Amino acid sequence: MSSAKFGLFVLIGLANLSFYKEWFAAVRSGRAVGRPAWSDLLIGGVTDFLDTLGIGSFAPTTAIYRFRGHPSDELIPGTLNAGHNSAALLETIIFVTVIAVDPVLLLSMVLSAAAGAWLGAGIVRRLERRTIQIIMGIALLLAAAAFVASNLGAFPAGGTAMSLDGWRFGVAVTANFVFGGLMCAGIGLFAPCMITLALLGLHPLGAFPIMAGACALVQPVAATQFLKGNRVAWGPALGLTIGGVAGVLIAAYIVKQLPLAALRWLVAIVVTYAAFSMLHLARRSPGNSGDSRLLRPQGQ
Repeated sequence: MSSAKFGLFVLIGLANLSFYKEWFAAVRSGRAVGRPAWSDLLIGGVTDFLDTLGIGSFAPTTAIYRFRGHPSDELIPGTLNAGHNSAALLETIIFVTVIAVDPVLLLSMVLSAAAGAWLGAGIVRRLERRTIQIIMGIALLLAAAAFVASNLGAFPAGGTAMSLDGWRFGVAVTANFVFGGLMCAGIGLFAPCMITLALLGLHPLGAFPIMAGACALVQPVAATQFLKGNRVAWGPALGLTIGGVAGVLIAAYIVKQLPLAALRWLVAIVVTYAAFSMLHLARRSPGNSGDSRLLRPQGQ
């Protein structure tokens, strides 16, 4: 194993140690209230199954949450980052081990995403519900458009390189900084990162360890701040954690072939409906800036 990959695993381990320490502290203090329902476990299994296949987990999970009306919108970003974190960690171990992408590119993009998350989480966890609804509604529409464009062949399939240099390296690292910050608003990193790397000529397989590694470091960094601010639906987050690990294992080691194009069409339809639903709610909601009720612990 290269020194860059070893350093990446050390950083991810430290970030996750801090995350789990904060979660257990919330349990001991009584802040972590709520148990996962069977539906939460199922959601985690299905969405992280899709995540392992490269479709992503944030947009499908948000769409499902909007359908069932729970958890509340302002808790969704924190729930996504905390709940999908363990699955992202497992994906990273799998992809980084078996796919030989340039370790310098891998580490640089992961670190830039983490830096963006650290800046973004502190901002997003203080936003009012209406602002989060607008941000996530637009993000879901962009995700749906990405799925459709991918199926129609509008995005390049990617090149053959397993490394980037020069200006391409700089663009990739800078873009991942932005994507890391957007994850704190519940906007998944997989689709925009994969598209960016394809446009820059990276081999499609090379994107997987980068995407997984970025999420494995970004999500605990962002989620730790959401946990401290009690902006997480604890029961659903635990359900995503347990179900998500099972979903990753099934996708990585059991399922060999799936009609990914059909899955993308289905996800695009569901995500589009959820996006318009969220934007409709935001349009009907009055501005709530400064509303202290949004900072109060929420029921699960």
